[in-house]
Amino acid sequence: MSIIKIITAVSFIASIISIILGYSIDNPKYIGFGVAGLFFVVFPLFSYYRWKDKDIKDYMLTKENLKKMRENQKRHNY
Repeated sequence: MSIIKIITAVSFIASIISIILGYSIDNPKYIGFGVAGLFFVVFPLFSYYRWKDKDIKDYMLTKENLKKMRENQKRHNY
């Protein structure tokens, strides 16, 4: 398990606990910290971890990728 995956998991758990704690003791400050943690820490770490070895050109709508999609669509008769 990589260190970034562990940090992401711990941050996610801490944010969820903060949100639950905020609702249980009726303190919006904890809810805000939990949501901010999810938004500013967990989501960017998760996105980096999942996309770090991917080639962005595979996910862009270029002429070559559109041509591949059309050929694939004709092959499967959609």
